[in-house]
Amino acid sequence: MHFQPLLNYIAKHVELTKEETDYLVEHLHYRRYLKGQYILQQGDVCRTSSFILKGCTKLFYVDDTGTEHIIMLGVEDWWTSDIGSFINQTPAEFNIQCLEDTELAQFHYDTIEDIFERIPKLERFFRKVTERGLAAALNRIIRNFSMTAKDRYLFFRVTYPKIEQRIPQYMIASYLGITKEFLSKIKKQVAQES
Repeated sequence: MHFQPLLNYIAKHVELTKEETDYLVEHLHYRRYLKGQYILQQGDVCRTSSFILKGCTKLFYVDDTGTEHIIMLGVEDWWTSDIGSFINQTPAEFNIQCLEDTELAQFHYDTIEDIFERIPKLERFFRKVTERGLAAALNRIIRNFSMTAKDRYLFFRVTYPKIEQRIPQYMIASYLGITKEFLSKIKKQVAQES
């Protein structure tokens, strides 16, 4: 079953009956994207909240000068969405692009309220997922203000060891808010210190 990783993830937080699981699966959408494809583009309305079953994504913003700023990376068992656009059904501020062939379990905006009505514990589950995401985003902001670029890189390596091998260095640099040249210097310094 395509959705088993999502069901396993949900089971860590709430227990669903067989009937609830069947109802949920009926209302989920499975979607496969190729490397390079967009799940969402700036200006479009985000109609889905997506759980990554397989693959790797980036959520990013392109500023007025055309510079890309990576806000979030996502791999298996992570969520990806422009949450503001999804909740408010307004134009997206962010793009979501696949960095690898990617498979998603998607909750559509049009059916999520029905799911919550039928399975109230999933509304609590989504609240917890959203709260954790907000806490992680706030902690990242604090790290960006209080840590050196080298310390942010070391934190990234320790916290997300599987991601570094899957994406190009310039994307890691963008995520860290530094240039790829500066990241290269940091990596060289770290290697010398080891």
